[in-house]
Amino acid sequence: MKKNIGKQDRIVRFVLALACILLALSVAIEAVKIILLLLAIFCLYEVLVGWCAFYQLIGKNTCPVAKK
Repeated sequence: MKKNIGKQDRIVRFVLALACILLALSVAIEAVKIILLLLAIFCLYEVLVGWCAFYQLIGKNTCPVAKK
């Protein structure tokens, strides 16, 4: 897997993951909690790995190092 997520995208995804975690802690419905936590885990995975499957499918690359 070649990195295709740049620094700005990673920051946005990290903030989104934190927001999902905080929202999951405040929601009373268990199903919504699980969905939010799964979304947060997925976003954190993308942040840590630096690779996005959707970006790969559409051919988008925001990582300046991987473009070379």
